[in-house]
Amino acid sequence: MDGKGRAIDNVFIERFWRTIKYDKLYLYTIENGHHALELCEEFMEYYNHKRMHSSINDKTPMQVYKEAA
Repeated sequence: MDGKGRAIDNVFIERFWRTIKYDKLYLYTIENGHHALELCEEFMEYYNHKRMHSSINDKTPMQVYKEAA
């Protein structure tokens, strides 16, 4: 398959959801939807502002974004 609708189109978001589930959500007993949202927001803050990513030279995504702007 090539072009729009390829099998690998969602690989980045699928990898992100795998990471959020295994690194945050599966570690807690989620009581309700608000608790799940709170955990997701905490993880995304960490993921984008504090977690170093080896694929972008051990920088955070926010650092790379600000450098590009």
